[in-house]
Amino acid sequence: MSLSGPNKLARSAWLSDRARESIAAYVFLLPWLIGFVFITLGPILASLALSFTNFSGSLERMQWVGLDNYIRMFTSDRAYWGSVRVTLLYVFVSVPIMLAFALAVAVVLNRGLRFLGIYRTIFYLPSLLGTSVAIAVLWRYVFGQYGLINQLLGLFGIEGFSYIGDPRSALQTIMVLNVWTFGAPMVIFLAGLRQIPAQIYEAATLDGANAWQRFWSITLPSLSPLVLFNGVLSMIGGFQAFTQVYVISDGSGGPAGSTMFYTLLLYQRAFTQLQLGYASAMAWVLLLFIGVVTAVLFLSAKYWVHYGEGR
Repeated sequence: MSLSGPNKLARSAWLSDRARESIAAYVFLLPWLIGFVFITLGPILASLALSFTNFSGSLERMQWVGLDNYIRMFTSDRAYWGSVRVTLLYVFVSVPIMLAFALAVAVVLNRGLRFLGIYRTIFYLPSLLGTSVAIAVLWRYVFGQYGLINQLLGLFGIEGFSYIGDPRSALQTIMVLNVWTFGAPMVIFLAGLRQIPAQIYEAATLDGANAWQRFWSITLPSLSPLVLFNGVLSMIGGFQAFTQVYVISDGSGGPAGSTMFYTLLLYQRAFTQLQLGYASAMAWVLLLFIGVVTAVLFLSAKYWVHYGEGR
């Protein structure tokens, strides 16, 4: 069936308008596409190619070594496995403690305290400051040999030591810094607590459930999606931790390698020893490991994440 003259003109005008809209959309998207290709996607693909070379900054001396960087990483680099151990301890100890502390504070703040907005702002402030260079420098002075902690202990006649200079306490000091930034997950937990209907708690109380039973049977299952969300984000951030450990340990990973994080060793291999190919391989292994851990968390979610209003 052929279109009449007016219908053809209307269809042509409609197609012309759609074409102009499409062109305008691509024009507005073009800066982002250029940035994505040349700033994000390009370097990612380049690092993957470099991970199979012994690139040290000179294209003339670059050689293709295949899987040698990965084989060396898993077989002969003792510092690599030391950094893996330190990073795993940091992530799987400090992140659960931070989330538990954030949840506990959120539960307390949800009890209808006066000046809730002020308390919420105070507790959220450390997350805004984060683990920046300034905060890391402050941490060095607080936990150093002559820092604030030792000065307070000195008032009671207790002789302190450099907590960041002792292998037995250096990593724990950085863990405390991570726990200190509990404000962001706390705000998310607090928002989730506000969404739980009060009638559920009232019914559980009438059935004889005490506070602890109400927490385990109502509060925690209702917040389990937020626990998953905060856990994934905090875990990824923990594996990528760099600034605080670099500043606190002066970039050495000391004392005695106790704060040699994976990212810090990667930085040393790349920009101190100019083993850029090897560092690229380390980066891709870290990416794959984070992806695997994240996938495991999401796959396990069906066993412990409840998308309802409690059990």
